[in-house]
Amino acid sequence: MWYLYGLALVAGIANAVQGGTNATLAKSLGQPFAAGLVVALGTGTTLLLTGLVTGRLGLPGLAQAAQVPAWAWFGGCLGALVVLSQFFAAQAIGAAPFLAILVTAGVATSILLDHFGWIGFAVHPVTPWRIVGGLLMVVGVTLVALF
Repeated sequence: MWYLYGLALVAGIANAVQGGTNATLAKSLGQPFAAGLVVALGTGTTLLLTGLVTGRLGLPGLAQAAQVPAWAWFGGCLGALVVLSQFFAAQAIGAAPFLAILVTAGVATSILLDHFGWIGFAVHPVTPWRIVGGLLMVVGVTLVALF
């Protein structure tokens, strides 16, 4: 399972780099929403090819799809929000403040999601250390964004 931490590390690096690449694409094309479609096509193509190469691509049946909670279908919309924020905010405020805010907001939200077991997460109660960690991230993002 150690490799999953490595995957998360690489994804974090990709997240930082992606903000710049996506913002540059939107600026160069002069069309942020067209750039968003390019990003979505790149994402879809990568998922398709990776699924085919690994032999793990399978489509659910209608009965299986019907059992999915309604809120679970909106992950792509949330992903679009992240991409759009990269187009409009990342280059304007800088890579470090952008990613610091993105990650800190994600951690704060994740603490709540874990505590209450919302949207399919296992319950992991809030502890004083998690609260301190979240507050330290807020202090860190303030330092990164302001100085």
